Amino acid sequence: MAILGELGTEILIPVCGVVGIVFAVAQWFIVSKVKVTPGAASAAGGGKNGYGDYLIEEEEGLNDHNVVVKCAEIQTAISEGATSFLFTMYQYVGMFMVVFAAVIFVFLGSIEGFSTKGQPCTYSTGTCKPALYTALFSTASFLLGAITSLVSGFLGMKIATYANARTTLEARKGVGKAFITAFRSGYGLGGSSMALFGRVGGGIYTKAADVGADLVGKVERNIPEDDPRNPAVIADNVGDNVGDIAGMGSDLFGSYAESSCAALVVASISSFGINHDFTAMCYPLLVSSVGIIVCLLTTLFATDFFEIKAASEIEPALKKQLIISTALMTIGVAVISWLALPAKFTIFNFGAQKDVSNWGLFFCVAVGLWAGLIIGFVTEYYTSNAYSPVQDVADSCRTGAATNVIFGLALGYKSVIIPIFAIAVSIYVSFSIAAMYGIAMAALGMLSTMATGLAIDAYGPISDNAGGIAEMAGMSHRIRERTDALDAAGNTTAAIGKGFAIGSAALVSLALFGAFVSRAGVKVVDVLSPKVFIGLIVGAMLPYWFSAMTMKSVGSAALKMVEEVRRQFNTIPGLMEGTAKPDYATCVKISTDASIREMIPPGALVMLTPLIVGTLFGVETLSGVLAGALVSGVQIAISASNTGGAWDNAKKYIEAGNSEHARSLGPKGSDCHKAAVIGDTIGDPLKDTSGPSLNILIKLMAVESLVFAPFFATYGGVLFKYI
Repeated sequence: MAILGELGTEILIPVCGVVGIVFAVAQWFIVSKVKVTPGAASAAGGGKNGYGDYLIEEEEGLNDHNVVVKCAEIQTAISEGATSFLFTMYQYVGMFMVVFAAVIFVFLGSIEGFSTKGQPCTYSTGTCKPALYTALFSTASFLLGAITSLVSGFLGMKIATYANARTTLEARKGVGKAFITAFRSGYGLGGSSMALFGRVGGGIYTKAADVGADLVGKVERNIPEDDPRNPAVIADNVGDNVGDIAGMGSDLFGSYAESSCAALVVASISSFGINHDFTAMCYPLLVSSVGIIVCLLTTLFATDFFEIKAASEIEPALKKQLIISTALMTIGVAVISWLALPAKFTIFNFGAQKDVSNWGLFFCVAVGLWAGLIIGFVTEYYTSNAYSPVQDVADSCRTGAATNVIFGLALGYKSVIIPIFAIAVSIYVSFSIAAMYGIAMAALGMLSTMATGLAIDAYGPISDNAGGIAEMAGMSHRIRERTDALDAAGNTTAAIGKGFAIGSAALVSLALFGAFVSRAGVKVVDVLSPKVFIGLIVGAMLPYWFSAMTMKSVGSAALKMVEEVRRQFNTIPGLMEGTAKPDYATCVKISTDASIREMIPPGALVMLTPLIVGTLFGVETLSGVLAGALVSGVQIAISASNTGGAWDNAKKYIEAGNSEHARSLGPKGSDCHKAAVIGDTIGDPLKDTSGPSLNILIKLMAVESLVFAPFFATYGGVLFKYI
């Protein structure tokens, strides 16, 4: 029996959740003290020129009334654009939810002819719930997961748009204050099918606007990034929130929920599941609860214990977050493993029994946790402009865009090696110790510091928006240098967040694959079987097909954006001179309409593939498809994300000019810089659309196959029956 009793478990899990929410609200309250309304500030009393103490006293007209007014206006425009996009997308998502809920109910209910009679259980002598009961609860669970995922993405986006102008204003006090504001907002972020729409739709939106703004603004018109004369600049900043924040929030929520569910499903047929040991059954949830407290403590190191005084300290501070959270989590998991698990227990692995110790299961969680840290550091090495890989890419711009593209692609391919070894080792170790339960717990271990991962990931787009607002509000060059320093570190942290998401997606997908094979009654997945092998080949092709769709979608949407931006520059008198205001709303509408329209085909590919393959070709072929998609999808996702991140930071490296080497590549507007901008523009859809979306492809196909496994096992393989 476990040391921690049932009552202690029932108290600990919700208390940790409540503590996390209270802490997130406290962070929001602290950020809200940075006022973006001049009237409210002066009413609060006191400072120079009628402003409060939140404004810095420097020589650059920092208390300029117009600056604060402009920041407030720009923040409102970005927030309204992001909200408009999400509500438009949610209308389509709502229709999808209703249709797919009906499909789940009909497919699962039809297995026993919508029977209300109980069925014999597989792992015990009791009677299990009837098919109709399973269909009803699966449908309700689908809707609950979808709504929760939507809410997590929406809240993340609202927090980010609330924080961007405040980060800009705090940059006037110094880079340290701006860092804390962006990071605190990131912590406030605290079902996969919805994540698919958020990732793909948001990714297409943001990159259409980004590519359109960069091509016409920086390359053709030679105006700076985020220049208020550029009609696509608001749409670009909106995209940072709907793609990077809402999409990532829903994506990691999906991974977290799926790894927890996979672990709970396998735990239910273990010895402590059959013996109804509630505390041991809740071990996955206890690990998650400890993760909340660990991430809360880790956040204090960034915001309260160590002060950022220089731009060079930003990236090390974010790296310390990863190290501290991983070290504390290792200790926390060890304590929970000792308190919550029996010293010895049995796991059922495809019918065979496997004896596991509590310290063995702790090792499964720990290996996933530390594999995540390794993936994070390798990602940082390949995408940060502080290291030689990105500096080499920047140097290749001397001879034009072609060599920049070649070096960037090579970097992305090379960056796959160590993360894949880390994932492979964690899979081997965790499976050897506790079979599929071990893999599910390794995935949960990798995600257990998710609050810290989300905080440093959300910090990136918030900082990017802050820089854009500073440029559009006409703030001084010194302020823009500070926000650029935050943004450059943010690009790296966003890449680290994507690395975590991809690695955890691989482990989650494998755990779900094991559950699917077990539930579908497949004794062994034989690669030499023609049914399995054709599935393997087709499955390996699917990530390429999916990536082609998302890349083409960005290209099509960007084409419309480029045409609109060119039209405005050519037809609005005084726009280039800055005496006329561009039509931002039209660009926002183009991105919204294009992204909603273009996300449907890739979404249909992911949702329909398991249904079609399972029904027509059966569970063996479907198991091959899932394995093939997992193996190729992970490689492409890591490569695409890191290639795009490296190109982005190579451009930032040249723009910042912080070293002799960087200055030798020329200022903004030089041939080297233009070559870097082209590489960055190509990399945008790779790192923010195609790469991250592949996580959802491999997870969603696996979880969908698991849900429909009883139907496929009963009625699947229609085509092979007649061949």
